[in-house]
Amino acid sequence: MPASFVRDGRLDREAAAAEIRRCLDTILRCARFHLNYRVDIAPTLEAEDLETAEIAVNFDGPDKPLLLERNGDLLKALEHIAVRWLRLEPQLHNRVRFDCGNFRASRIAELRLSAEVAAERVRQTREAFRFQPMAARDRRIIHLALKDQPGVRTGSEGEGDMRQVVIFPADAK
Repeated sequence: MPASFVRDGRLDREAAAAEIRRCLDTILRCARFHLNYRVDIAPTLEAEDLETAEIAVNFDGPDKPLLLERNGDLLKALEHIAVRWLRLEPQLHNRVRFDCGNFRASRIAELRLSAEVAAERVRQTREAFRFQPMAARDRRIIHLALKDQPGVRTGSEGEGDMRQVVIFPADAK
């Protein structure tokens, strides 16, 4: 049975961080990537803090551009592998975040701005707005960015990779 990195419903940050280091050392060595990484453990976590994960891994080095190609697909894949390596339940996946060159922070800012622009459009036109399908973490950022916005509400529609955020006028059914 694999080691559990969850104790009393909370992520054991120290043990999980050590295992992430072991995972990354293995992957980076086998793939011969020229990357360095730093694992930071957050002292506390606020429930809806989007910029801070409990464990943040930041990459740098000569192969850094490879991580950011195709909208950060390799960076996201490494994060996915690490989360699977830890065998975390889906609700804990957002507790681990990989970043490179502030890619994630830029993505969060971009999503928030897109959400605000779309919400304003919905308020003016009174017509629902659909975003392109996106990952669960990105959908969550949009939902949280608009949760207290007057005149609009959000929902998600679709299945799997085709799931998308829809912004509705607040009084629409």
